[in-house]
Amino acid sequence: MDLALWITAGLLATVALLGGITKTFVPKEKLAAQHGGEWTGNVGAGFVKALGILELLAAVGLILPAVLDIAPVMVPVTALCWILLMIGAMVTHGRLGQYKLVMLNSVYLALAAFVAGGHLAA
Repeated sequence: MDLALWITAGLLATVALLGGITKTFVPKEKLAAQHGGEWTGNVGAGFVKALGILELLAAVGLILPAVLDIAPVMVPVTALCWILLMIGAMVTHGRLGQYKLVMLNSVYLALAAFVAGGHLAA
């Protein structure tokens, strides 16, 4: 079970890291031109960058506390925050009719729920 939690947290951290780097460093106009990034055309650049920074923090929070054994409770807290982020992403993509992305976000949500539940149960 522990190995499954590490693998799942690592996968989610990778997703968060890639999304965070993209939202933080790629110009909003370039994101808006990509499939799945159309929502960025309706919000400010600061909001997109803030979400990117939150995703970068999530990448760190899903791995580092457990690795360093410093405040390991932050791993499930981060996973719960990721769930909230995925709910927002699902609503946003659903409003745009991007149902494949809604399904992808629901998979990320389920993985985060597994990480949160696994760590809280331990």
